[in-house]
Amino acid sequence: MAHIIVVGNEKGGAGKSTVSMHVATALARMGHATGVIDLDLRQRTTGRYVDNRREYLAAEGLDLASPKLATLPEIPAESVAQGENPLDHRLSAAVATLEPDCDFILIDCPGSHTRLSQVAHSLADTLITPLNDSFVDFDLLAHIAPDGEKIEGPSVYSEMVWSARQLRAQAGLKPIDWIVLRNRLGAQNMVNKMKMQKALDRLSKRIGFRVGPGFSERVVFRELFPRGLTLLDLRDVGVKQLNISNVAARQELRDMIKALRLPGVDVTF
Repeated sequence: MAHIIVVGNEKGGAGKSTVSMHVATALARMGHATGVIDLDLRQRTTGRYVDNRREYLAAEGLDLASPKLATLPEIPAESVAQGENPLDHRLSAAVATLEPDCDFILIDCPGSHTRLSQVAHSLADTLITPLNDSFVDFDLLAHIAPDGEKIEGPSVYSEMVWSARQLRAQAGLKPIDWIVLRNRLGAQNMVNKMKMQKALDRLSKRIGFRVGPGFSERVVFRELFPRGLTLLDLRDVGVKQLNISNVAARQELRDMIKALRLPGVDVTF
């Protein structure tokens, strides 16, 4: 069976699509057959990213390893039993189309609480939650006291992950490996950054996730999207000398993939 990676966070702007595309493309470039499903049926940012890649590579005559995108098929109403949710069937059908040929399936969830997101989290072998380095985003995981120190209790997203873990346990599936990525970090080593690190370390032990490195805030990610490219593709499209920022970003991606500890993955880029 394919190993399912879910990228989830109920808040927009955390860099889910950038993380999703870079992880999926890195796996494909390392020789792992990788599928992608975008559950944001309205914005489709990750889906558009994959589409942009296919169109750009075709126009330039390039053959670069890429993830395979699957869309949610329509399900005839008459095939859904009374009391069942048709969205569940659509997601199951999309996974079923990818699973026979894929080592990994990455599911990118929308930045909001939806039925599809709930179901996807219960399918996750690995859950990646990109988190901006801000207590505004931290509030998604847990409520924290005004002093920025005391954790008062889990928040809505953590409770959803807990529910997904319970469903997997009831089904006899292995536990979710949950990694929270500190994403879109600024360059300054501010007091807030240190407080965030301490709060995440405390919370990780309390609700059961690992803290991993994400991406720093970089302009290059905005420039890559229209062509569907990632940091790993730059030399293949004619960039002969990577600048310092690009080299540092590639190292961040390397560290991120290592931190995920995905089965059978030896980081070779």
